[in-house]
Amino acid sequence: MPSLNEMKTVFSLLESTHPETMLEELGHYPVHQMLIMTLLSARAKDSTVIPIVKEFFKKHPTIQEVADLPIEYLEKAFFKCGFYRMKSKHVKLLCQKLLDEFNGTVPDTLEELTSLPGVGRKTANCILAYAFGKPAIAVDIHVHRIANRLGWISTKNEKESEFALMDLVPKDQWINVNRLLVGHGQSICAPRKPDCDSCNITEHCKYGREKNV
Repeated sequence: MPSLNEMKTVFSLLESTHPETMLEELGHYPVHQMLIMTLLSARAKDSTVIPIVKEFFKKHPTIQEVADLPIEYLEKAFFKCGFYRMKSKHVKLLCQKLLDEFNGTVPDTLEELTSLPGVGRKTANCILAYAFGKPAIAVDIHVHRIANRLGWISTKNEKESEFALMDLVPKDQWINVNRLLVGHGQSICAPRKPDCDSCNITEHCKYGREKNV
């Protein structure tokens, strides 16, 4: 188990090479737009989703406008995001539920957020952290993979990783888990062929140290 100093060192090193996440780059967008873009980003690259949502929200900025769009229109708009049929369905239902049950306002609790169509714990925690500034750890495939490679945790899936990291990482550092590990996973620590030679945290990584033995 890493010490607090060890974790802070890793975060500091990653900060020096950190590429902005989508929710950092578009953090000035309204909360409902951040929620939709996060839903669309599941199993899709930020570089794919960002231009799509920028164009989409120029045309359809409000919850009501999105809810009123035909599903066929949404599928065409979100086609390149992958799983576009299911995502389009969820976006339309989500907007309608926000209007019907939340007075057109995105809720700021995990329980309420995960009651929305298509919103799981990862998406909900992203919104809590990036949009509302609340302590939350959003665990996706990158966070799960890298936290395990570092040797910080030993877990089988993303949900286990979320709770293990909540127990391990101090609350004031929770935002850094997603913010820094996701970018590192997209740029350096790939699933199959991690570029350990270019990685600036190899000496702090169990996987990296064992690979170089």
